[in-house]
Amino acid sequence: MSTTIDSRTALRVCPLCEATCGLTLTIEGTRVTKARGDRDDVFSKGFICPKGASLGAADGDPDRLRTPLVRRDGELREATWQEAFDAVAAGLRPVVEAHGPNAVGVVLGNPNVHTVAGALYPPVLLAGLGTRSLFTASTVDQMPKHVSSGLLYGDAHAIPVPDLDRTDHLLLLGANPLESNGSLCTAPDFPGKLKALKARGGTLTVVDPRLTRTAKLADRHVAIRPGTDALLLAAMANVLFEEDLVDLGDLVPHVQGVEELAAAVREFTPEAVADACDVDAGTVRALARELAAAPTAAVYGRIGSCTVPHGTLASWLVDVLNILTGNLDRPGGALFPQSATDKTPRPAGPGHGFTLGRWHSRVSGHPEAKGELPLSALAEEIDTATPEGGPIRALVTIAANPVLSAPDGDRLDKALDSLDFMVSVDPYLGETARHADVVLPPPPPSQAPHYDFALNALAVRNQVRYNRAAVPLEDGRMAETEILARLVLAATGMHGADPSAVDDLVIGQTLGKAVKEAHSPVHGRDPKELAGLLTGDTGPERRLDLMLRLGPYGDGFGAEPDGLTLAKLLDHPHGIDLGPLKPRLPQPLKTVSGKVELLPGPIVDDLPRLRTALRERPDGLVLIGRRHLRSNNSWLHNIPALTGGTNRCTLHIHPDDADRLGLADGDAVRIKGAGGEVTAPAEVTDVVRRGVVSLPHGWGHDRPGTRMSHAAIDPGVNVNQLLDGSQLDPLSGNAVLNGIPVELVPVAARAGATL
Repeated sequence: MSTTIDSRTALRVCPLCEATCGLTLTIEGTRVTKARGDRDDVFSKGFICPKGASLGAADGDPDRLRTPLVRRDGELREATWQEAFDAVAAGLRPVVEAHGPNAVGVVLGNPNVHTVAGALYPPVLLAGLGTRSLFTASTVDQMPKHVSSGLLYGDAHAIPVPDLDRTDHLLLLGANPLESNGSLCTAPDFPGKLKALKARGGTLTVVDPRLTRTAKLADRHVAIRPGTDALLLAAMANVLFEEDLVDLGDLVPHVQGVEELAAAVREFTPEAVADACDVDAGTVRALARELAAAPTAAVYGRIGSCTVPHGTLASWLVDVLNILTGNLDRPGGALFPQSATDKTPRPAGPGHGFTLGRWHSRVSGHPEAKGELPLSALAEEIDTATPEGGPIRALVTIAANPVLSAPDGDRLDKALDSLDFMVSVDPYLGETARHADVVLPPPPPSQAPHYDFALNALAVRNQVRYNRAAVPLEDGRMAETEILARLVLAATGMHGADPSAVDDLVIGQTLGKAVKEAHSPVHGRDPKELAGLLTGDTGPERRLDLMLRLGPYGDGFGAEPDGLTLAKLLDHPHGIDLGPLKPRLPQPLKTVSGKVELLPGPIVDDLPRLRTALRERPDGLVLIGRRHLRSNNSWLHNIPALTGGTNRCTLHIHPDDADRLGLADGDAVRIKGAGGEVTAPAEVTDVVRRGVVSLPHGWGHDRPGTRMSHAAIDPGVNVNQLLDGSQLDPLSGNAVLNGIPVELVPVAARAGATL
């Protein structure tokens, strides 16, 4: 006698990277057995990468936690949800009441941008706690871009993206989208878009110390010295001015500070930067001339140009070059996306601007940026007392693993053990969550809804897609939205209240504000009446409906009958195409002047540090990170299909450097940095330039007390242990992860044989 299991399909946007590809899932019973690209998806049109294809394995990983864990007698033990939230309320509230809100730290990890819950509830938690002790993955990744955008445009979230489908010339710095699938540029099938660029006669230039898969596709690869991107870009700006190639075009009425900028970059000539960048002056001039001559062009810089000592300056100069060549805010250049859940567009005009350093970290005095403190400072904020205040005594981590992602994980590891209380929202008992007093596990992706609140604001084409859960919530599990809503209640003294109260509060506050805004489509209407018009099966869906209706494409609660609503979106399971990116200036600008402020004060103040870098050239080897198509930070190493092969934790080293050191392929080598040392196998390869070695990020799964059985088989090493956390980009607080001086010692070498 055989049992037949019903098989069906369901649509789901992939939550495993920033490309947001549409998937068609095959589901047998409650198990995802296959994932393939959704050919009818309005954005990805069937594209899929190995991560998306493995969604079923990630979804059904047996190591995923299924019930809450609560620490009793020093051990984490399974508990009921009631017991878990009772413990959260008992652990957090006394800390707040005795030591104030800043004694509670909050750490938000990268996966939050991939979930409905991660977008909707952490802001409510932070507002309810009133803490300034916020740390996120942004300060080991992208904060320089937020800061430069804030200074240029008055809004840290106004990030222009390259118009990949229409540009004639693309200059990439520190980006490897054939491996990463793109970042701060949401683009399914980034590889296909680059190939299409070349097929239509366009030019691809890649600036990267490694001959990456992306660089191999390029028309020109510039193997720059790590960490000198800002110098190269400043020299390109210099050439544009000196050779009279500046042409703002339609940007002229929207930009101020052009003459001042010309003076600021005058000494960054191609000859002046050549030695520091290890790029000859002729190449620098060619890069600038080619950019200026292209019919349309876009400059795009990512993590390799952000995680360096001058990350904010490099990010600023990326946009400066787009502006000076007239390519900002025009088709084929770099444009500002318009997400369906953006706030109601306000009339163009001056805004409040963007301010850095409204408060500072307690120990080292790092300025906040976008409301955040550097993740590098988390350990010292926990383990160090100062006259200015006490340390962080309680910690909330949501989808975060800073023991692996922040510098000096060993120090943070020890610091976490000193906390009075810690709660982690995490599907795994990983390197950070193992320290928690309470672990709250969200369900797997198939059992959760999906909407890309953050990533649609960075998409290369305006579109909107929403998926309800593909699989019903298993018995004993709790929806991630409810977990975070209950966490808000427990942390803010409302433990035991109905979690729907959190959504009702947000809806009421949002509508109460909207009806008072003159430019709002609901100006003057009754908030309670509007709340009654919202649709959706859950509180989060009602909030999504609210945001869609008030957004730039929304129906305005009847003001635009053909506009967007949740109901309309549900009628289009493959999404709704909202069209190509369009010029939007001056509407996105929120600077005090109402214009693009090309040379803001904090940038002026930081330029002397860049001038000093003209004379710097590190001796010995420097370290950079790298990406792999089948990895995403520390998330996916527990999935067998995504590990092994070329996705290994090895040290890439150039053959000439290996020869000098006496290293052969596969030899163990000890890597020493300011924060410690790790040992990894050497992989001798000419994809890295001489003088540069590369170790991937996100590995080091060998700490006791974790429950990630496959990751522990081949744990790799934690590259961030080589850092002591002291090296930061001063404007953004972003950790310096690339261009780090290191010393190599062959494990089997004679004493004294080092490089």
